[in-house]
Amino acid sequence: MKKDIFIVSQKTSGERLDAFVSSQSGLTRSYVQKLIKDGLVQVNAHTERVSYKVKESEAVELTWPAPPEDLLIPQEIPLDVIWEDEYMIVINKPPDMVMYPGLGHEHGTLMNAVVARCRKLSSVGAPLRPGVVHRLDQETSGVIIIAKDDSAHHNLVRQFKEREVDKQYLALLYGNLKENSGEIKTLIGRSASSRKKMSAKPKKGKEAITRFEVIKRIKSAALVKVRIITGRTHQIRVHFASIGNPVLGDKTYSKKTSIILAQRTIHFPRQMLHSYSLRLKHPIDGRPLEFTAPMPEDMKKAIEEISGL
Repeated sequence: MKKDIFIVSQKTSGERLDAFVSSQSGLTRSYVQKLIKDGLVQVNAHTERVSYKVKESEAVELTWPAPPEDLLIPQEIPLDVIWEDEYMIVINKPPDMVMYPGLGHEHGTLMNAVVARCRKLSSVGAPLRPGVVHRLDQETSGVIIIAKDDSAHHNLVRQFKEREVDKQYLALLYGNLKENSGEIKTLIGRSASSRKKMSAKPKKGKEAITRFEVIKRIKSAALVKVRIITGRTHQIRVHFASIGNPVLGDKTYSKKTSIILAQRTIHFPRQMLHSYSLRLKHPIDGRPLEFTAPMPEDMKKAIEEISGL
């Protein structure tokens, strides 16, 4: 079982044990209290009461229980909520946050945070993916919608399936695109060389359409607005890699995790891809809605670094 050790600082000294572990781990206080009572939290290798006041420099060890496969543990992780009503919640997902629990990511996911905030979610996709209508890769940031109601869930899935949702992304690409705007249309399917990768030249695949417009050319990179007509796995990354302009920082479909300009190396620790905007109809009353998420700071910083050289 996974273990974490938290050292009590001068600032946190005097906090109740349950409050301290909750703030350090992101778990709800009530769940931490259960772990303490079950002996899964120790202070300097000793079991203490829930109300124990921690002292500076003490080592608090948390043993994470192996969650049942059908349990989605609520965790009080801050969320950047764009919009919310009784039928759905729209979130600006940060980069490097996994959508839902899976192998190697048992906690700390978007759904752990959502289930802690929302008392009710759609039963579709339960137990680990309740309300998940669409998804973003771990490294992709931006707008994501989670359904709270079954009827809303089914309507949203239908809108995505029938291509009624307008999906726009911002991508920072390597190199200079030949055209200022255009369309990439291929089949996308599993790569013959790796089952974990997709390919724009598969033996068997589905039609994929990506449209783009160059917003800014920045030396050996380009910021583009991307509109995907279809929603295939890794579509944007596969399509731009296929034309020689991969998404910077994409470790799967290119080696462009850094570029050298003016004898200076600029690194891209994650793929520079952001879900900027979603336009659709409200799943219950049908009114038009548009949700946008501002460009994340790491993408802004990357553009500033390239532009400044």
